[in-house]
Amino acid sequence: MFHEDQIPLISSPNRIKSKVLLEKKEKFVARGISTAYPLIVDEAHGAVIKDIDGNAYLDFYGGIGVINVGHSPESIRNAIKDQVDKFLHTCFMVAPYKSYIDLAEKIANITPGNFQKKTIFINSGAEAVENAVKIARFYRKRSGIIAFESAFHGRTLLTMTLTSKVKPYKFGFGPFAPEVYKVPSAYCYRCIFNSTYPECGLHCLEYIERFFITEADSDQIAAMIIEPVQGEGGFIVPPKEFLVVLKSICEKYGILYINDEVQSGFARTGKMFAIEHFGVVPDLTTMAKSIAAGLPLSAVAGKSEIMDAPPEGYLGGTFGGNPVSCVAGLSTIDYIEKNNLCAKAEELGEKLMKKLKNLQNKYENIGDVRGLGAMVAIEFVKSRKTKEPAKELVKHIVNEAFNMGLLLMSAGIYGNVIRFLIPLVITDDQLEEGLSILERAIVKSIK
Repeated sequence: MFHEDQIPLISSPNRIKSKVLLEKKEKFVARGISTAYPLIVDEAHGAVIKDIDGNAYLDFYGGIGVINVGHSPESIRNAIKDQVDKFLHTCFMVAPYKSYIDLAEKIANITPGNFQKKTIFINSGAEAVENAVKIARFYRKRSGIIAFESAFHGRTLLTMTLTSKVKPYKFGFGPFAPEVYKVPSAYCYRCIFNSTYPECGLHCLEYIERFFITEADSDQIAAMIIEPVQGEGGFIVPPKEFLVVLKSICEKYGILYINDEVQSGFARTGKMFAIEHFGVVPDLTTMAKSIAAGLPLSAVAGKSEIMDAPPEGYLGGTFGGNPVSCVAGLSTIDYIEKNNLCAKAEELGEKLMKKLKNLQNKYENIGDVRGLGAMVAIEFVKSRKTKEPAKELVKHIVNEAFNMGLLLMSAGIYGNVIRFLIPLVITDDQLEEGLSILERAIVKSIK
């Protein structure tokens, strides 16, 4: 086992062993399952991934937001091993177990809202969103759902419909689920109203009142669903009042507010949940990714009266709230709290923003730097004046960084954003080295 403080070392750039397995992958794995990098992982600890050829890489994408606590923390591994020795599965709907109930209690205690809350556990972020919509529709006895441009909520039929990026998520997969409506998000850097915040008065909010006249009456709408920071959309952080007013609109028309924390939750933004930065208490919250340090688990939590609307047997799934995953969830939350990862996320975010703002001052192709806590992104453009997206430049930067031992990931509806989901346990030396590689990759790509 390598040490988790290791700085990346590219010792075998040809990656011969990885190449053999990737050729096998091409033969047996469906083409639609893409891989970002030509490597095969051997082990991972902290903020470092090691491949089977002996190369070590700094991980700045964190399993797409799954590894907030770092790769394979010892305490969480031990909790998982203890549960594995007891039993792997019974199906909670038939023969329940303690870890599911304890985790539901824990989620009730850490999610926003001073009211009685209940939770269901399922397997993925998409499943959580599907179930939140089911619950909202059953409770409100309405069928319409409002989602937002630049959103990502999953790849199932319903969640793909809610998602706002055609390729690669929606193209060729229609027809889509009915009674899902889109409204503009507060993407201030690329305002579709050609306005400037804060002088604009938030035209995107004004549009919603118009929507109720031109598209669907408010009496048809069961819920709005929104990410407090839009993830795949490019880490779009709305003005604070945007979410506050959205909640007031929901309350005005009897619409439920679904808060999608699948990517932004569990300390990533400096709070356990990103919505806490905005002072908004949602009716329902979806969560997944970093909830269990890499094991498949997701949840919907919310007001008891709403969660209890569907009768017994109306919700569930064979693997939902698997006992091993629930134990991992309990251990993960304990790890976050004991190691004060919310504060570490704030510190990491401050360091990132300072460095990336300096890069923005040096390189004209960086159009915007934005983020909340350690959920930070940079948007690349061909020209700051035109804001034309520089998707190919981002591809070059990601590739150059990989060749120097840094794993990055793009995002954004135009594919021109690099997002940072760095494990919150990263060391100062690792962070400094990773940011140094990033700058070198930018310089090489711009030239």
